[in-house]
Amino acid sequence: MILVRYAAQRYVGGDPSAGIESLHAFSFGRFYDPDNLRFGAVLACNEERLAPGAGFDEHPHSHTEIVTWVVEGELTHRDSAGHATVVRPGDVQRLSSAGGVRHVERNDGDRPLVFVQMWLAPLEPGGEPAYEVVRGIADATPYALPRAGAMLHVRRLRVGERSAVPDARRVYVHVVRGEVRIDGAEGEGSVLGPGDSARITDADGLGLTAGPAAEVLLWEMSG
Repeated sequence: MILVRYAAQRYVGGDPSAGIESLHAFSFGRFYDPDNLRFGAVLACNEERLAPGAGFDEHPHSHTEIVTWVVEGELTHRDSAGHATVVRPGDVQRLSSAGGVRHVERNDGDRPLVFVQMWLAPLEPGGEPAYEVVRGIADATPYALPRAGAMLHVRRLRVGERSAVPDARRVYVHVVRGEVRIDGAEGEGSVLGPGDSARITDADGLGLTAGPAAEVLLWEMSG
């Protein structure tokens, strides 16, 4: 089963007056839809746009696995566990908030920042917070998130290139840029563009093919 949701269906949030624009693929904050709370372990998939100097002041998280993919610009991160990093395009950032952590996210650069942030539910609550950044992850290197029973695959496809969709109980697909066609998605939903997503149940032998060159994030979930 493949359920396609389009960029235009996302909830519009943020604070434009503060230089923050947010698009939410799932219920988030003041946007509540009981039929769109999560897909498998994925609780949120937010596209954030921060103007130079804008950002999110220190705020808490707990019992959530937070993975960030920078599309454009540079993201400055600081947290209560003492980590301070700058995350750039091609890097995977992971914050396991576990029993509780506070952090700051800002655009300290001189050009706009765009990033996709995905929240996943851990298999077990609690534990100690953890943080890491994988620099310049390759397409052939999936990023394992064992605390959530999930694995992130990055696909950067040339024009017309085809790539397999992981065979899994659930797969969440988010198109960062370009266009892809997914096997089994019919009609208007067969082509996904920037900000579009697909929620695939019982994926088996599926593939996706780029139209224009594309960048795609896929979450493979076993639970």
